[in-house]
Amino acid sequence: MPADPPVDPRGPRFSAWLTSIVLALVLVTGSWRLLAAQAVIFAMCAFVSLRLNPYGLLYRKAVQPRLKPTEEREETPPLRFAQAVGFVFAVVGVIGYASGLTALGITATAAALVAAFLNAAFGYCLGCQAYLLLRRLAPAHRQQAS
Repeated sequence: MPADPPVDPRGPRFSAWLTSIVLALVLVTGSWRLLAAQAVIFAMCAFVSLRLNPYGLLYRKAVQPRLKPTEEREETPPLRFAQAVGFVFAVVGVIGYASGLTALGITATAAALVAAFLNAAFGYCLGCQAYLLLRRLAPAHRQQAS
């Protein structure tokens, strides 16, 4: 994955709010197509660049100029990992809804919604925390393997 520069942490929270709205709409409508569109956004952010996020673009163009500047920055690898996790849940949800396994679609979408909402409302990124945990465990695992 190419590296993105650190970002204003308010941007990912704004994106999480919009993602939460989309995922809630998916749960209400059962639209696998809407969930597929969200999966594409997750994929672009996770596997190409966070700069491709249309929610982030909206934040940078319409919201950020109206806020006080901040020097606070957030590293992007944990954010991109979180987007990859969201992508996996969204794809599982699409498969569930599109194949008639509605319970699978609902479960996967609800899990993604919980994670997005935690980030939006409380600034707690589950995917980011999982990334940091895996990073902590990885060096210990490599040393044991030597």
